[in-house]
Amino acid sequence: MPKPMQIKLLKFMSAKTLLLLSCLGIVACGGIAHKPAALTDNDWSNYGRDYTNQRMSPLTQINPQNVKNLMLAWQFKSGVSATFQATPIVTNGVMVVALPYNHVVALDAKTGRDLWRYKHERRANWKMCCGPASRGVAVSEGKVFIGTVDARLIALDANTGAKVWDIDVADDTALTENTSSLSKLDAKSQKESYGGTGIGINMAPVVYRGKVIVGVTGVGYGLHVDTPRLDAPLGAVIGVDGRYGRPGFLAAYEVKSGKRVWQFDTIPAQGWEGVFAETTSDGIPLNRDIAAEKANLENNKDAWRYGGGSAWSTPAIDTKTNTLFFGTGNPSPQMNDISRPGDNLYTVSLVALDTETGRIKWHYQQVPHDVWGYDLASPPVLFDYVKDGKKIAAVGQASKTGWYYVNDRATGQLIMKSDAFVPQKNLFAKATTEGTVLYPGILGGSNWSPSALDESNQTSFVAGIHSPIKYTLVEEPAKNGLPAIRYASSEPTKDPRWGVLSAINLTTGKMRWQVKTEQPLMGGVLATRGGLVFMGEGDGKLNAYNSNTGNLLWQAEVDAGVNAPPISYEIDGVQYVAVVAGGNAIFGFPAGDNVLVYALGK
Repeated sequence: MPKPMQIKLLKFMSAKTLLLLSCLGIVACGGIAHKPAALTDNDWSNYGRDYTNQRMSPLTQINPQNVKNLMLAWQFKSGVSATFQATPIVTNGVMVVALPYNHVVALDAKTGRDLWRYKHERRANWKMCCGPASRGVAVSEGKVFIGTVDARLIALDANTGAKVWDIDVADDTALTENTSSLSKLDAKSQKESYGGTGIGINMAPVVYRGKVIVGVTGVGYGLHVDTPRLDAPLGAVIGVDGRYGRPGFLAAYEVKSGKRVWQFDTIPAQGWEGVFAETTSDGIPLNRDIAAEKANLENNKDAWRYGGGSAWSTPAIDTKTNTLFFGTGNPSPQMNDISRPGDNLYTVSLVALDTETGRIKWHYQQVPHDVWGYDLASPPVLFDYVKDGKKIAAVGQASKTGWYYVNDRATGQLIMKSDAFVPQKNLFAKATTEGTVLYPGILGGSNWSPSALDESNQTSFVAGIHSPIKYTLVEEPAKNGLPAIRYASSEPTKDPRWGVLSAINLTTGKMRWQVKTEQPLMGGVLATRGGLVFMGEGDGKLNAYNSNTGNLLWQAEVDAGVNAPPISYEIDGVQYVAVVAGGNAIFGFPAGDNVLVYALGK
């Protein structure tokens, strides 16, 4: 039976609103709460639409011939103007959106009418490592789930937005870097710090077989100094040596109670040093001093305790084998390897886990002993890869290094690595005192932006970034009783930077087409069976391209950066395209508070 507070709220809801909520499975019908219906063509019910993360909408009403007639159907202003990265979730006519700072709103997906709102109260004195953005919620079994910037997992009653349970996923006892560790001769030591190692949750959770699964971020984030500016997408990121950070993890919790079922630590207590690989798995030299690392191992046996390995993106799940796939972040300290010899497993890796136990099945480390910040940030995607006429269950991932990887889903073996979808220079070169410029660097490549995949045409659509980065080494000998100083930093150069949207032929690894954009692409891609690809830009453009040719067919102008992934859904025979627009502070893209929904004009 509904609780007394719910009865009071239900009295003031219209019959239509009650119908919408009931269809979503979030109002008790006959005293029994319905579970969400199976995914239909009309819905966008998971972060990647379904467990594959393909972000391919089967809807075809909007197509290359009529997309020019797209018009704004409705707009919702949330009142929270800040970095906005969420994927809206739409099920049976109700849209649920995670706002910055972990507020949540439920809207009528046809009209934009506000159904309920949850206001999040952060824990006092909790320092956000990675900004206010949330990448989304999960909706299942009458609840809305959100991970928070203060490392909590919260379940809301999807009927009212009232809190059902609220658990602490992690504490904030890890040390955070500060500018006092820097050389006084380094100008960056006088600049303001605006981010550092910490712990929080950015990813949208995923619900599977009675468990809500989520991972933590910020555990190997590095010291960020110098407030971002419009003429530079990022200030300096510095890898301070020391016992900063902690191991990251992905964990599963009971949907009903929030009780933890299992936890997988991204840094193992045993074997974290790996095999001291001199090259990537496909033979590219990593420029490591293996002898020095092995000599340094004796003094750093506890490096795993501070190992990093954030989990930035929502896992994909193979429902046939109960296997989930997720990517891990860089090791800690970031860019500074003095205290962490070895391969630093399982950082910068694609990891496959058993969904029921959290046990590892395999891992594929793209960059052993990473000192550049090459997190696996873009979500993995599941599909059947066609090779020599045969289908192979595969998992794809758009990397920060600028390649698209395809791995065997059962074994982790690399099947295919594409041509570079962004320019590459000095890849895997080390930081030097005079500064080494390389690209792609810490920004990517492809950053957290989710790709889209057309399985029938064996094509991946990837949002890319070209931003040259200078990696600088700072060294000072010990003097006057003070210890020696040695650290590396990365910062954007004054060279031109831009974005590129790529359609990658997964059979050959070649580019089918590419479109260059003025701004680095940060947000994500939507593909539709109607033959379209949608992508936003930081200067406020939302674009629609012909998926076969890359020709720009339609463009909307928004008053904030469109730096979140679009989605598509259908209500009463009308196809909609929706996106949130609130910019991105790290890239200097203008902030806003928009939820925008488009449909064909009549």
